[in-house]
Amino acid sequence: MTRVWPPISVIMPILNEERHLRDAVHQVLSQQYDGPIEVVLAVGPSQDRTQEVAEALAAEDPRVRVVPNPTGRTPNALNAAIAATRYDIIARVDGHAMLPPDYLRVAVETLEATGADNVGGIMAAEGITPFEQAVARAMTSKIGVGGARFHTGGEPGPADTVYLGVFRRSALERVGGYDEHFLRAQDWEMNYRIRKTGGLVYFQPRMRVSYRPRPNVKALAKQYFHYGRWRHVVARTHPGTINMRYLAPPAAVVGVAAGLVAAPFFWPALILPLGYLAAILAGSVVTGSGLPAKSRLWLPIAYITMHMSWGLGFLTSPPSLAKNAAASLARTQQGTGANPARQG
Repeated sequence: MTRVWPPISVIMPILNEERHLRDAVHQVLSQQYDGPIEVVLAVGPSQDRTQEVAEALAAEDPRVRVVPNPTGRTPNALNAAIAATRYDIIARVDGHAMLPPDYLRVAVETLEATGADNVGGIMAAEGITPFEQAVARAMTSKIGVGGARFHTGGEPGPADTVYLGVFRRSALERVGGYDEHFLRAQDWEMNYRIRKTGGLVYFQPRMRVSYRPRPNVKALAKQYFHYGRWRHVVARTHPGTINMRYLAPPAAVVGVAAGLVAAPFFWPALILPLGYLAAILAGSVVTGSGLPAKSRLWLPIAYITMHMSWGLGFLTSPPSLAKNAAASLARTQQGTGANPARQG
């Protein structure tokens, strides 16, 4: 008997992706998957030719459609794309993500075998330049990102969150879609609501997606500063979701800053910043094995940038963001928030 594979809607939030969009969509449309596939591109107001590339892709293949996202914000794009989809399985894919050929097939097999509401895999950071290679190594190391399996790998099983995600529509409708207040951390926050309402989020390491790290220190610092800022918003909005892994970077920032401030008056205080630096250098030696020489030199800088930026973002996250997020969550729970619906 021939296996009937369920149709899948692939949603892609797109902004300034002229360079990568065509290849990313091609990777989706050429999946080794025997069921129907549609692709919905939610395009924001880009500063390059992203809109033209998206429209050309839609003109070339009837499986591709374009919907507007005038805000340019990721959660708004995701909800707009979900609302335009037709099928009961919805896969989130980024505009610069390169999927392995069997990604959707493995996702459906995992959904069916586990009964999960969302399955996802590994954010496989891969760099080209020496700096990108160093960041990629840091992003796949417990020194850089703690024990998150979607960064470091591990055995399949239940998880707090996963990279990207392939969802059941019923789960998205149950929780009201993405909370559009969360400019970052919207995946973690929605997966928390899926789990809180009885759903299963499942990590499948066979779903490995290539990811290109930020190209320089400034871009990396900005990325991790906002990661820290919005992870604190999640912690304030959903009490009890924070743990030591998330508190380590802000603790490092406080320790280093306190040591540097106190050192002119009490020189032994230097043990705090010097101890942190020594730990980073030692960790870089251990985790830098196999990297080219230039990349090994960048590795401690990548670690320090990630830790300090994330920690500073966490410490300076304004409470008003959490208040706004809580109000947004309350509206969603009352049925007045975004609730993606099937179209067509």
